[in-house]
Amino acid sequence: MKSYFSLVKFAHTVFALPFAMLAFFLGMAAAGSGINWVLFLLIFLCMVFARSAAMAFNRYVDRDIDALNKRTAIREIPSGVIKAKSALLLVWLSSIAFVLTTFWINTLCFYLSPIALLVILGYSYTKRFTWLCHFVLGLGLGLAPVGAYIAVTGRFEVLPVLYGIMVMLWVSGFDILYALQDEEFDQTHGLHSVPGRFGKQGAKNISIVLHSLCALLIGFLAWYQSQLFSTLGILSWIGAVGFVGLLAWQHFLVFKYDLAKINQAFFETNGIASILFGSAVILDVLFK
Repeated sequence: MKSYFSLVKFAHTVFALPFAMLAFFLGMAAAGSGINWVLFLLIFLCMVFARSAAMAFNRYVDRDIDALNKRTAIREIPSGVIKAKSALLLVWLSSIAFVLTTFWINTLCFYLSPIALLVILGYSYTKRFTWLCHFVLGLGLGLAPVGAYIAVTGRFEVLPVLYGIMVMLWVSGFDILYALQDEEFDQTHGLHSVPGRFGKQGAKNISIVLHSLCALLIGFLAWYQSQLFSTLGILSWIGAVGFVGLLAWQHFLVFKYDLAKINQAFFETNGIASILFGSAVILDVLFK
């Protein structure tokens, strides 16, 4: 079980999950209804199943590439800890469970579930033909707040879509930084990435631009929410400031220590930022 949790990087669910949860509570506030804990559980299960399917498929598709890369050769499939067929079985089971769970939420979520799977599974192939792969990953995680809001309200709204764009900018930016580790490997093996295409400094600059846009958007979201919900605001503003501060901190770590602190910049900083902002917005809603 520990090996399978490692295969799907279960801990990385913390990146998108807080945004799905805040979208759930914002949807409840918009609908003027009480908290539906059964729906909350269904959304959580959707996140787990979708994440498991996406990561297991990525590891399955990339197994030969991972075996050639010293950094990734220790992963579960190349090292023989988990068989490729077992990983593929996990993809199928998780995907089916995801679709079935959306069926119990509402019709729109059920109809959109294959599209969500197409995005999050299709990402695994993108680095074979485009350096825009980071943005596809960002799009996949950006679906979380949109999907959670639709699960509650049964409709699209501007607010969750803006959150989806914000998450896409955020994730794309930090994934570009993380990809700095494989710049030479990507160039040697014909793989596509922003570092491989634009070099180390170019990739850092692009990441800064993306995170700057993300910071502007998260500030706008804090203001926009205060307009939609007259008593909602102060905690969201605190969370937004903390989130932006942690974005700046990860770039400082990469600037000062280069790749030596990349794991800290990637995992710790972004995980804390997501939890901080998500918790702030949720508390704002609950205190409304």
